[in-house]
Amino acid sequence: EYPPRPLLRRWVDRQRQSYKKYLKGDTSSNMTENRIQLLNKVGFEWDCHNVQPWDTSYEELLTFIEEFGHARVPLEYPPRPL
Repeated sequence: EYPPRPLLRRWVDRQRQSYKKYLKGDTSSNMTENRIQLLNKVGFEWDCHNVQPWDTSYEELLTFIEEFGHARVPLEYPPRPL
């Protein structure tokens, strides 16, 4: 398992958000063609959130709530085995 790096994670999240804005033509995006090329060159994954169906994630959330009594799932919470 990788050590937690919250600053890097936030930066990566911001790149993905900026990229989505860029694709929509949103002028508030700070993404550029050069940045896209640099990130593509190193194999950056633009959309790797939630690779399973929505219903599956929702069921996992319900199970988490049943187990812990709340829906505040931490970022470091390990995925349940399929």
